[in-house]
Amino acid sequence: MTNRLRSLEAEGQAVWLDFLDRRLLAGGGLTRLIEDDGVTGLTSNPSIFEKAIGHGRDYDEEIAAVLDDGGATISQIYEHLAITDIQAAADALRPVYDRLNGADGFASIEVSPFLAHSTQGTIDEARRLWAAIDRPNLMVKVPGTREGVPAIRALTAAGINVNITLLFARDMYAAVAEAFIAGLEDRVARGDDITGISSVASFFVSRIDTRIDATIDARRKAGDAEANALAALRGKVAIANAQLAYQYYLELMASTRWQGLAKKGARSQRLLWASTGTKDPSFSDVLYVERLIGRDTINTMPPNTIAAFLDHGVTSQSLTTDIDDARVILAEADRLGLDLAGVTAALVVDGIDKFSDAADALFEAIARARSEMLDGTINRLEASLPEPLRGLVDTTLERAGAEHWSRRLWSEDATLWTEADENRWLGWLRAGRGEAVDRDALATFAAETRRYDDIVLLGMGGSSLGAEVISRVLGRAPGHPKLHVLDTTDPGQIQTVAAAIDPAKTLFIVSSKSGTTMEPDLLRGFFREQVERAVGEGEAGPHFVAITDPGSALEKRARAARFEHIFAGDPQIGGRYSVLSPFGLVPAAAIGVDVPALLSASCVMADSCGGDVPPAVNSGIRLGVIIGEAAKAGRNKLTILASARMTPFGAWLEQLLAESTGKHGTGVIPVDLEPIGTPDAYGQDRLFVHLRLIGDEDAALDGRVAALEAAGQPVVRIGITERLQIGQEFFRWEIATAVVGAVLGINPFDQPDVEAAKVKARALVDSYERTGSVAPQTPIVRAGTLSFFANRPAEDAVTLLKAHFHALGSGGYAAFLAYIERSDSHELALSQMRVMVRDALRVATVAGFGPRFLHSTGQAYKGGPAGGVFLILTRDADPDLAIPDHRASFGTVQLAQALGDIEVLAERGRRWLRVHIHGAEAEGLAELGRLIAAALA
Repeated sequence: MTNRLRSLEAEGQAVWLDFLDRRLLAGGGLTRLIEDDGVTGLTSNPSIFEKAIGHGRDYDEEIAAVLDDGGATISQIYEHLAITDIQAAADALRPVYDRLNGADGFASIEVSPFLAHSTQGTIDEARRLWAAIDRPNLMVKVPGTREGVPAIRALTAAGINVNITLLFARDMYAAVAEAFIAGLEDRVARGDDITGISSVASFFVSRIDTRIDATIDARRKAGDAEANALAALRGKVAIANAQLAYQYYLELMASTRWQGLAKKGARSQRLLWASTGTKDPSFSDVLYVERLIGRDTINTMPPNTIAAFLDHGVTSQSLTTDIDDARVILAEADRLGLDLAGVTAALVVDGIDKFSDAADALFEAIARARSEMLDGTINRLEASLPEPLRGLVDTTLERAGAEHWSRRLWSEDATLWTEADENRWLGWLRAGRGEAVDRDALATFAAETRRYDDIVLLGMGGSSLGAEVISRVLGRAPGHPKLHVLDTTDPGQIQTVAAAIDPAKTLFIVSSKSGTTMEPDLLRGFFREQVERAVGEGEAGPHFVAITDPGSALEKRARAARFEHIFAGDPQIGGRYSVLSPFGLVPAAAIGVDVPALLSASCVMADSCGGDVPPAVNSGIRLGVIIGEAAKAGRNKLTILASARMTPFGAWLEQLLAESTGKHGTGVIPVDLEPIGTPDAYGQDRLFVHLRLIGDEDAALDGRVAALEAAGQPVVRIGITERLQIGQEFFRWEIATAVVGAVLGINPFDQPDVEAAKVKARALVDSYERTGSVAPQTPIVRAGTLSFFANRPAEDAVTLLKAHFHALGSGGYAAFLAYIERSDSHELALSQMRVMVRDALRVATVAGFGPRFLHSTGQAYKGGPAGGVFLILTRDADPDLAIPDHRASFGTVQLAQALGDIEVLAERGRRWLRVHIHGAEAEGLAELGRLIAAALA
């Protein structure tokens, strides 16, 4: 019995298989189709690979092997699998290729559909795939878009076989045929051989009828006057369109231009009929095979169409019959307003979208498999969300997928946010992959620091918080110095550090992105004097290191003072996103932290949050959507609960979230170090995040978190497998914070309200330098060692405090901002006050030490959600510390910073109350605690 597929070969038409999977290859199915049925080629696309890889477990073993071999991104895993399959398919087809002297026997792989509108991106990826697969019988598929046309010419000129896909319109087919010919002519002009180059133009068929016939059916159902004429066109437009495309091909092959190339050995660009499976069950299942048979063409069929044609297909030279009828059909379609041009244009867009969706589905499946296989090496995130928050999050994740948030973030697309200058501040993405530091230089520096006993880091906000967290979570390595962080102007805290070190055996790291930050500059002068007293005047330079952006004032000063090292920051990384850059990793290296291991951890998370990881399985984007939607729903108090060893992480996270999102009256208020309460202590404005270090479990904390979840509070749990995995959390939360900005419609990389308080403070300090005094204020109430200042009268301290805290409404928060030494005892005193207020009023509470918080959460307090009430604590600076070359002391500067911040809070309409402690801080804090208790009673 005659094989019906082989009868197509006799008519001059090749049969290709539009399918590929591992079972087909491993089980010999492809070889049988080649040997028994005369199949001479194979096509693949993202949809085919999604079905092959995304469903079932056939590829799990190979995915695991790739991960064991050093890890990989989702795209790299996919490419490894796809390349392996295409190489195997090409090898199976190689006998056909050799038998036909390279005229057929091709396997096709498609460039990423996300590059459909990028000429250079398409060229680069096609070249890379061509080199990686390294088979002469490979074709690289390029979409038939306007941007794809020049890529076709360039790739042909480079000697790469190209399969042009998603062709629907005859004018676009003409354009790609021209590009192919022009590419051959480019080679001829260079004296290059053209005999081994092949190309096909994949012209899609049935999708046109599906779209046209749907319009016909709708119009007939609506009672269109041309119902009969419309009905006569059902199932005919696509075939007529293809027939006329083939007529163009024949004319082109007969042209003098082509004949000249043919004499030099050029092979024609054959038309390949794609999308030939029948979609309408009322039509023959081999309609688009039987009606499109012609010489020098290819029909690529899915397995079910091949089976149908083998069973009952009829062969004839149908492509060149009834050409006049084809022209009549298209003219009639035009008369009836069926808009073939519009349909074909829409189908290109739709085709790209479908392939993109398939690619995302494929990447999602690979990401899930990868995540399962990395169990134990990647921190797990789980979210328990009540309705309606869960539904809001799911809806936004669907939108994020449809709008390709992952890819837009990694392609630095500012339209994801406000289209301001967001694209200028995304260098932290590279930092997450370990690309922001010189690892060898850090290793050398780490060896050098072993000669010191102590290191003092002088910096504010993002220039110090990340390093402090790394130090407190990971600790120093044996034989390395101890790290002290000074991010203050508090004279007591400065003196505490000064008393703990020997300046002659201490290295000072001055850290400032801008190079003009006031606090580290004043501290640099203070400790320079201390070092010079110990080692000699003019000899302090080798005891100092600078971390700053290139060209800053600090860099110039450091060079002039002969600092031991100057480490350059990346101007495209904002301070709060800089922990995985020199600002976080230079101090980390100095105390012996295993920086390569820390960066390896962040790289694992970067791969899990990459641009190729769809939002549904992208843990950074998912976390950001949860936080953003919770904030929009009024749950904008992100409350951090952590295992004991992870507790320091909250200080870094506070700044990241508050400074990035707290602006324009919206955002997130992070709540750190507030002791956990019972469910009835909380309102409906909370989102709880539980950072749980495996091996550092706290059963009591776990139980209380479970009680909150049972009470209907939203809870996000992050299980951290080991302390070094904090590198994963740095990056995950940076991604999440950027995504919160997208959800809220704000720029997460600016800080419009931070500078205001700095300006006020500088003005007050400058005034003191001139006059010797800071603007005096008169207290409205006194109580023991406490003086109270406010912009409203009160009879006594309790009444004042009662009015202050009872001004809090639903969703408000109480802030305790203390311009005193940051110590464990002071933290405890503030914590006790916070619990009193929270439990009495069911409001969130926050606390910060000034001026440290001004460079951290201060942005959100002034620019974020309204409703906060602020209690500012100041104290007598006794004893005080002088600042070299300045009239103002550190105590004076600290007071000026407090007063400047109060001015800005008042200008922003925030409710404030200043309490000044005279004498011992411990006594003053105890007295304030008693007064607050009375006010809340």
